[in-house]
Amino acid sequence: MWIAASTLACALLVAGLAAAGGVATSKHNLSASGPGTVKATSEDQICVFCHAPHNSSPSAPLWNRQAPAATYSPYTSSTSRAAAGQPTRGSLLCLSCHDGTIALGQVLNRASPISMAGGVTTMPAGSASRLGTDLSGDHPISFAYTSTLAATRGELLDPGMLTGAVRLDSSGQMQCSACHDAHKDDYGKFLVMPNTASALCQTCHIKNYWGASDHKLSLKSWNGAGANPWPHSSGTTVAANACESCHRPHTAPGKKWLQNAVAEEDNCFPCHNGNVAAKNIQSEFAKISVHPVAGTTGVHDPAETAIVNARHVECADCHNPHASKAGAGTLAGSLSGVRGIGISGIEVNPAGAEYQICFRCHADSLNKPAPKTARVSGQNNTRLDFLTSNKSCHAVAGACPQVTPASVLVSPWTSSSVLKCGDCHNNNAGPGNNGAGPAGPHGSTNPSLLERANTGTRSALCAKCHTTTYTKFNGSSSHSKHTTGGIGATCNTCHDPHGSANYPSLINFDTSQVTFRSFTPSSAGQANNGSCNLTCHGKSHGTSCTYTNC
Repeated sequence: MWIAASTLACALLVAGLAAAGGVATSKHNLSASGPGTVKATSEDQICVFCHAPHNSSPSAPLWNRQAPAATYSPYTSSTSRAAAGQPTRGSLLCLSCHDGTIALGQVLNRASPISMAGGVTTMPAGSASRLGTDLSGDHPISFAYTSTLAATRGELLDPGMLTGAVRLDSSGQMQCSACHDAHKDDYGKFLVMPNTASALCQTCHIKNYWGASDHKLSLKSWNGAGANPWPHSSGTTVAANACESCHRPHTAPGKKWLQNAVAEEDNCFPCHNGNVAAKNIQSEFAKISVHPVAGTTGVHDPAETAIVNARHVECADCHNPHASKAGAGTLAGSLSGVRGIGISGIEVNPAGAEYQICFRCHADSLNKPAPKTARVSGQNNTRLDFLTSNKSCHAVAGACPQVTPASVLVSPWTSSSVLKCGDCHNNNAGPGNNGAGPAGPHGSTNPSLLERANTGTRSALCAKCHTTTYTKFNGSSSHSKHTTGGIGATCNTCHDPHGSANYPSLINFDTSQVTFRSFTPSSAGQANNGSCNLTCHGKSHGTSCTYTNC
């Protein structure tokens, strides 16, 4: 159908005026009448900085700028399945201003560049709007967002359901225009829709567990102390910032996964230092015994194997920030969203018990440090310590063959109690403080992240669950003789607190204190009775060390 040139011209004029009306009051109005600080000295045309009715580029829509000649560094990460390469189509048009390589006033239909006020030539360096040519810290663009990609990557909306404000370009690619409308700034930052509570982000990103997460729902706000935890976003609560509490869509310092900070823990501490969340978790890592989250940067990778072989620990090794939920039992459970290793050595995803998360680093992983206590049966794989087939163990992964009588346990512990690693390894604000303060094995004033002291003349940690007279030694109660009686032994001298593959009652002597030769059960069917042939505190006991009802 033939359309009169005058009709087409009118249509283009009306469309142009409508667009100009939206642009006129925005920072994209680079004319002298523009409201921003970056604008022309005298040029009165608004659209000319991007469009021209004649002598324009072959690129639609009547483009009035040359294409950037830069080579860009695109976003990449181990979890990305999108093939983000060099910018194309509409994104390349945006970058003709926003990469800072081409003068803002350099347009095709003018013989010389339009003069800009204040000596500005390109997008000012240091401006949040100047992305540069390193786009590795920016949301990926110019890739085909397909149903196959969504299914392969997971946690992405099928593109066929993008029927609202967020749209792909005509070739099905994700471009700047999916999130930004250059002609409208109704919601700030030229967004196509409000991003309150990260609504724009969640149009495409459908994160597992997120719906019930405190990072989505919490109404806690910053108390004004210390640094602003949300310097680049306008929300005043955790829920209002949502994704942007940890992520930044452009020029993110933590380029992989677009995190607000390079050091992984620094994405958590701004809220978990007592100024937003009530518990000051950051202070825990200043204690003498800690999980050393500050010891490595850039080693952790969400795509790493469940067994952590590249030695490191970061908050996200134990916590899934998309599944965070306050209260007991959420470190490992149906909403943990964290992988673990089961007692058989096989990955469990998600972990259903706390010990499975601990096993990621403290079981079969490589390059573990030597055990702090050298023992008769020595190894540093806690999974093997807690095997329920051992002669004795603490019941962490299940019931052990040797059952401790309830009469020698401190209430509320019983013979059928199941323990967590955190019952012994937990924060402690001071000796004997019973773990007061933020819970979790973040830091402790005691060695080995112990919840209370287990050294000196009384093994307070063991006494938390066990009565101090529970074992018969040479027919009489002699534990006090070996602890408070002057010998100075601790429970750890004779017992392995995790488990003993070969001996009852967790017997596995500290070889720096005891020379062990043999253990002999008294008779078949009496696994808890027997005698040890050993030398300790400089004295040979032969086989006189007899255990009954251990």
